[in-house]
Amino acid sequence: MLRFVVRRLLVAALTLVVISLVTFGLFFAVPSSPAKVMCGKNCTAEDIAQVERRLGIDQPLPRQYADFVGGVFAGRTYGEGDFRQDCPAPCLGYSFRNNQPVTEIVAQRAPVTFSIVLGGAVLWLGLGISLGMVSALRRGTAFDRAAIGVTLAGASMQVYFFGLILLYLLVYSTGLLPFPSYTPLTESPARWAAGLLLPWMTLGFLNSALYARLSRAQMLETLSEDFIRTARAKGLPARQVHTRHALRAAITPIVTIAGLDIGTSLGGTFITETIFGLQGLGKATVEAVQFLNLPVVMATVLLAAVFIVVANIVVDVLYAVIDPRVRLG
Repeated sequence: MLRFVVRRLLVAALTLVVISLVTFGLFFAVPSSPAKVMCGKNCTAEDIAQVERRLGIDQPLPRQYADFVGGVFAGRTYGEGDFRQDCPAPCLGYSFRNNQPVTEIVAQRAPVTFSIVLGGAVLWLGLGISLGMVSALRRGTAFDRAAIGVTLAGASMQVYFFGLILLYLLVYSTGLLPFPSYTPLTESPARWAAGLLLPWMTLGFLNSALYARLSRAQMLETLSEDFIRTARAKGLPARQVHTRHALRAAITPIVTIAGLDIGTSLGGTFITETIFGLQGLGKATVEAVQFLNLPVVMATVLLAAVFIVVANIVVDVLYAVIDPRVRLG
């Protein structure tokens, strides 16, 4: 098991190096000089040169990449004299448009996105998998047909549509829920949960539809396998057959999709954050693109990639725990 995890970590490290190179190249993908873009239209050649010195992009590209990577682990300094700006590790760049290290911007926005995604994931995984498993065990009943109808409706809706409906019904019309807002968990757990309940409900219902349909299909396929018939022939209780044997085999592909969904969502849920007026990573990324705040764009793209890579590692490890054949392979 240890060798399996080490191999996955080495592959992940190599992947992150490649992603960092691509992300670093993104900084220079704009048609004109990044310094000219950040300085504005009325800047003189001297102003642009000064911005280049502050950003450190007047150096050769290999040196700039080395400084970028070194800043992540050891921090770095931008500019000199009166324009000196220290960026402590992990330094993901410095935004002269916001006049603060990008790490501080990420630290302000990331807890919002993490809270939205992790809370929503608990709902959509718990609701979706439970509904799908029960529906499979009660195949052909009224419950199964109702579950299929609800999940079909959920899979057909979009976040911006269903979110606005919930916002109108539960906030504006009835006042049953407060308007979505973010309060740090450490400050007040009750206000934290109350302020994010509506986004959780929106993501939970819409995403659970996919997991319910997938769980039902996987469970029905697994229940027809030979090892399930053998377990029943041995006289094992139905609960043990369903939970210990069938569920463990059926949940494997669901783990893959769940890991990728959560990893991707951690990179930013722009639509959800916009609908409910929450300042998360997704909204920060779109704002950075609109205002050509390139250091923030670089950082958020790199973080999104890191989240997906980490999610893949977690999925691989869970695969090995659930199915021993993965470790043997």
